[in-house]
Amino acid sequence: MASSIFHFLLTFLALSNLVFLSQSEVTSTRAPFKPNGLVLPVYKDSATGLHIANITKRIPQRSLPFLIDLNGRFLWVNCETNYLSNTYFAPFCRSTQCSRAGVHTCNKCFSPSPRPGCHNNTCAVTTTNPLTLQTAISEIAQDSLSIQSISTTQGSNTGPLVTIRHFLFACSPSSLLQGPLPRNVQGVAGLGHDSVSLPIQLASHFGLPRQFALCLPSSSQKNGAIFFGTSGSYETQPGLDVSRNLTYTPLIIGAQGEYFIPVRSIKVNNKLVPMNRSSLITTRSRNFGGAKISTIRPYTVLEHNIFAVFTQFFANQLSGVSRVNPISPFGLCFNSNNLTSTNVPNIDFVMQNRNVTWTITRANSMVQARPGVSCLAFVDGGENPKNPIVIGVHQLEDNFVQFDLVRSRLGFSSSLLSRNTSCSNFNFTTSTSFVDDME
Repeated sequence: MASSIFHFLLTFLALSNLVFLSQSEVTSTRAPFKPNGLVLPVYKDSATGLHIANITKRIPQRSLPFLIDLNGRFLWVNCETNYLSNTYFAPFCRSTQCSRAGVHTCNKCFSPSPRPGCHNNTCAVTTTNPLTLQTAISEIAQDSLSIQSISTTQGSNTGPLVTIRHFLFACSPSSLLQGPLPRNVQGVAGLGHDSVSLPIQLASHFGLPRQFALCLPSSSQKNGAIFFGTSGSYETQPGLDVSRNLTYTPLIIGAQGEYFIPVRSIKVNNKLVPMNRSSLITTRSRNFGGAKISTIRPYTVLEHNIFAVFTQFFANQLSGVSRVNPISPFGLCFNSNNLTSTNVPNIDFVMQNRNVTWTITRANSMVQARPGVSCLAFVDGGENPKNPIVIGVHQLEDNFVQFDLVRSRLGFSSSLLSRNTSCSNFNFTTSTSFVDDME
């Protein structure tokens, strides 16, 4: 009897140990959560026409509005007003974090009590208000940043909120917020080609493809989206994949991480605007005929000679529509009552060859300046600007634009309105779950 009990106990302990080892093995080999992509909702500020995203930072978490700057080098935030976080850290000067940010200048702050943005022997960087071009010395810092994940390759269902504990950014003085920024904005989210920009840090941390896509809403009442690292489809209601049949053109990276595309000529009503090709290259521009893409300029800006020829040619193609006195900042305006959905000619930016064109329809070429008056949404950039063409926000709205940084190409859809959808039609489900990165 005793022997039977002894054998039973041995068998029980062996089985229990096997179960324990099995459970331990499952626990130890469980892979960390990896999203299929990330998404950041964006909305339009009705007063400025620019776009804003609410980004969740700090511990305890706080969601703050940031201006979207496509060509900004990094994320900078006002740290002088109520910046409270348990996880804020300012790396020491000449540290690995500072080297990654390309910063080799030491910060000096003579405050009797250190605070976010003001520590000695940290690294300092110059930050810029992209609207006023005002600059300030800011402290490189790291803190948590959370963003919504995408749970499916269709890009239509969100997963848990995921967090980077050590996201690098610039901690800036409140004086940098002066000027015509959208109301309540607390900083700028830079999407430029830089090692510490928002898309590069997100891709690097989560092992996602180095690509992102803009879909800016034209309405201030509904959200659009910025997608990071999503390599599948992008579905809008009613089940349309807006990434299908994109047109691709080379993506040119400027010296400061800015994004350019090769606009070689312009057509109106499928007719070539008669301008000298050399006018697309200014003495201050080193992009060889490239057009800069910007989320800071409300409207597309053309060098003076290009603007003069282009607006006159457009007016000739819109014959029979009465012109009215222009309303600043526009140079060509019309009586809205004479405009129809069919008599406004399309504008084509011709890229690397005549078969690659970005078509701008009425929704993106005209703007209602006041009741009864519609204007061509292009402005005069003066003589010898830094860039001959800067494609602005109004021309980007309701266009799906994908920046592929690995293959150095830009994919664009032209207006989604022609496909009976828009950038406000992404039907994301909301997830309340949370995944914390414990690194």
